[in-house]
Amino acid sequence: MTEDSRKIPTHEVTYARLRDMILFGVLEPGQPVTIQGLTAGLEAGMTPVREAIRRLAAEGALLPQGNRRVTVPRLSAADLDQVAFARLTIEPHLAGLAVITPALISKLEGLDAAVDAAIHADDVSGYLKSNHAFHFALYEAAGAGVLLDMARSLWLRFGPSLRVVSSRSGATSLPDSHKEALAAMRAGDAAGLSAAMQRDIAQGVEQVRTALRRGEI
Repeated sequence: MTEDSRKIPTHEVTYARLRDMILFGVLEPGQPVTIQGLTAGLEAGMTPVREAIRRLAAEGALLPQGNRRVTVPRLSAADLDQVAFARLTIEPHLAGLAVITPALISKLEGLDAAVDAAIHADDVSGYLKSNHAFHFALYEAAGAGVLLDMARSLWLRFGPSLRVVSSRSGATSLPDSHKEALAAMRAGDAAGLSAAMQRDIAQGVEQVRTALRRGEI
């Protein structure tokens, strides 16, 4: 444990770890897991694990089952339509609101390079983590906390299904419109930035929608 992590309350660390397990596909949609198993996997006590489960269930990212089990909900076609509408409305708007600075562009260029490296290496996990970091580094620069919280919640609902799709198709097929977004940032083109992020999101949504139609998730 690092010095920084020791300063964070145990329940927040546990929540963050469980959230990332959902977000990056360690727990797949429909996969039941026991609370005891999570306690062991997270190396945390029962109380912080139960609190993390409660919070994530309230966000729609976990579904409590009987017999002290929880599962990541499967995304239905109707659910996907709602998530897609919300993501395509909120996230491009956040991008357009972002305060773009040379430091932010430099940071995003580094994250985009990590995305490219993961795609080249067919590293699905690396892609998902770097892609998430790129999006939220940009969104956090908008200074719109309510919308940012909504975006985070939407990713928790969408991320597990994208992981299932990408684990079958490989990282080379995953969406990446970051180059266009970065070009718009350098040009000071907020509308172009919003449009690039909208295309990026729409590509991922369509991949999940196609998989749902085929009964693959």
